[in-house]
Amino acid sequence: MSFLYLFSMALTVMANVAYHYCQKAISPNLNPLVSLFLTYLSGMLIVLVCVPLFYPGLSIRSEARELNWATFALGFAIVGLELGFLLAYRAGWNLSLGALYSNVMVTVLLLPIGIFVFKETVTGRHWAGLVLAMSGLILLGRK
Repeated sequence: MSFLYLFSMALTVMANVAYHYCQKAISPNLNPLVSLFLTYLSGMLIVLVCVPLFYPGLSIRSEARELNWATFALGFAIVGLELGFLLAYRAGWNLSLGALYSNVMVTVLLLPIGIFVFKETVTGRHWAGLVLAMSGLILLGRK
């Protein structure tokens, strides 16, 4: 396995843990949209610092020619994701279970998209894992 293959997943996992911890730790008195505004402002500043460090000489103007609808739709999706988790934690979802429920349900919804739109192959082992994950949610939901 390549370094990028392993590093990308490790980064995703570490960032996801930090993401959920920070979402849960945001002051409940702060307006959620103000929180999102300041979150994205800090993210934009981080990206502006990182671009010249990792891609010296990059022309954002020339890169913009490669944009399509998906970049802008992703913006809407990210805002919905951030707001959804912020509100879910404020509504009482546990940090330990909220992301688990969400990720399993997202996986169920992404499965047909992966199969029919991106022509991905799903094996019997994958289906069995999905059934186990969904069974786990049922067991976690019982009191």
